[in-house]
Order: sequence, then structure tokens, then C-alpha cells
Amino acid sequence: MEEVECVVAGAGVVGLAVARALALEGREVLILEKNATFGAETSSRNSEVIHAGIYYPKGSLMARLCVAGREALYAFSRDHGVQHRKIGKLIVATTAGEAAQLESIRGRAAANGVDDLRAMSAEEARALEPELRCEGALLSPSTGIIDSHGYMLALLGDAERAGAILVCRAPVDSAGIVDGGFDLDVGGSDPMKLRCRLLVNSAGLDAPALARAIKGMPPEKIPREYFARGHYFTLAGKSPFQRLIYPVPTPGGLGTHLTLDLGGQAKFGPDVEWIDAIEYKVDPARGDSFYAAIRRYWPTLPDGALQPGYSGIRPKIVPPGAAGQDFMVQGPRDHGIDGLINLFGIESPGLTASLALADFVAALV
Repeated sequence: MEEVECVVAGAGVVGLAVARALALEGREVLILEKNATFGAETSSRNSEVIHAGIYYPKGSLMARLCVAGREALYAFSRDHGVQHRKIGKLIVATTAGEAAQLESIRGRAAANGVDDLRAMSAEEARALEPELRCEGALLSPSTGIIDSHGYMLALLGDAERAGAILVCRAPVDSAGIVDGGFDLDVGGSDPMKLRCRLLVNSAGLDAPALARAIKGMPPEKIPREYFARGHYFTLAGKSPFQRLIYPVPTPGGLGTHLTLDLGGQAKFGPDVEWIDAIEYKVDPARGDSFYAAIRRYWPTLPDGALQPGYSGIRPKIVPPGAAGQDFMVQGPRDHGIDGLINLFGIESPGLTASLALADFVAALV
């Protein structure tokens, strides 16, 4: 049986960041990915936004790791030549009632260490974005966008230079706890058995399922998975906006917001559709409901301007209607198994927080 010190199961952005951190510490690292390439699921099906850390509850892992990860991500991108732009975001209130919420949003952001939000009148916001309609806004200058694929390539490059190895089409089907580590059954086109001392479950949407496949993992410590699919629709033609536009958050989400890619293409979304199984289809009819939401802040959106884009799935560990999801990072103190770290519910802002999450996991090791 082959032996390796560390196995990271899952080569999404967080798994790659964790593998890099462990390899840079001098550990022998093998990354096992079930898909044909890295980052094929949540990591490549998101808004590619570098979040400031505004909305998350004070003291939560999401808040702490997003703020720390944001600064680390900007520095990493500069050092590694990853394309990114700190273009800023406007959080816009479209009614007087929403305008009254802006100060509480700024207060929550400040509690998280985001102290650069600037309150703007409707006139000031329109001076920045003439097509915008609002009653007031907050400007977040720390928000940006990034080439997520280029970022993952840079993470993998660092990890491989430090000795890590990525193997694709290699799902971890099951694991057994043995003295000093784990025996893994690895499936795919070239099945094998493998022993490791440290196992990091960074399987994203499949993380709870992988935890259930670890013989001896306490079942009461494994959260149930819920899948929330979000659809994106792209704008035909040139965007009239230079910054990201987010409405004031509504219960259950951040509303239908406008983001931009590095080429200037505008996209709207995501919405929320609770589903029972992983499926990425996009129903063009869902775009019909986007128009009214977008016209609250962009009233001149033309009919027929939205085209089906793509969808992504949030790895939720709380049911529909529940509030308060946070990242769940389980180490031996949480579940009692030496050498096992589980990462559950790593949804947005997982990309922004990825480097800080990796440091957090490395500290647990």
C-alpha cells in the first residue's frame, strides 16, 4: 500500500490553498480530485468577487477569514501576476426604508474591521454611476474582482513547486481509521488503496458525504447538506456601470446584484433555487423574474437584454429559511479523530477567504 503524509480531498480553491500551505511547511501532500480538472464546481461557478467582509456576523469565521483573506488575496495576486481589479462596489437603497438600513450595514462592517465604507447621497452615487437610481448608497472601495482560474493555477503552481502532487479523476470513496492515520479507498479510472497520516476533507458540495464515508466518524458531528442553486444571466451589450452594484440585502440573500468580469461583461444574480441533487442546468425562464429586481436600481434596463449565463451551487449546511450559516472547520478537538480536518459549508466568501482558511487549517494541523 502506498503511503503519503497528507491527503487533501478536493481541488477547489480552498483545497488548493490548503495544499499549498501544507506543502510550503515542508509536508508531503497529495491532492485527490474526483473531476477531470481542478476547480470544476463551486470554485468556477461564482461571481469572482473579492469581498470586503461587510455582511457577516461579528466574530464569525466568515467575517474574520474574509477580512484577513481579502488582504492576503490582493497581495498574492499582485505577487503572482493574477489578474484582478479593485473596482469597488455600491450598496444601493432604492426606498427610504432601505436608506435607513445603510447605517446599520456600515456599523456591522466596522465591527468586522471594514472601516472604509463611505456613505453617499443619491446625487453622489449617480455622479459615479449615471444610470443608477437610488435613495442613497454605501461605497465599498475594497471590493474587487479576480480571475478565479488564474488564481487557482497560481495556488497549484506554488503547491507543486513545494512538492505537492495533484491527481484528478481520483475520488476518495471511503476511509478507515487505522493506527497513526487513515486507509483510503480511491476510485476513478485507476483505483488504488492509500495510507495517509493527515486527511483534509475539502470536498465542497461532497464534504458531508465524504465525512459519512469515513468509518468511525461520529455521525452526529456531520451536518446535513443542502444545495442552493444560483443562476446568473449576462447582459447583452456593454455595461453602463463601472462598479459592482448590490441592492440592500433582503432576508435570505443579497438580492439580484450586478457584477463585472475582468473584460467588462456584466452579469446579474445569483438567485436561489433549492434543489435535491447537483445539477447545473439554467432555465431561461428564470430570467423573467430578474427584470423587475434589476429595474429597481437600473430602470432603463432594456427588454430582452438578459441572456442565460451559468449556474453555481452553494454548499449549504442549514435548511431553507434558516439563518446563521458559518464556515464549519472541524479538527480533532471537535470530532475526536486525530489527523482529520473537515471543512463544511464553505460557500461565499470562500474564494476571498481561501488563503486565511488555509492558514487556519494549517494551524489546526
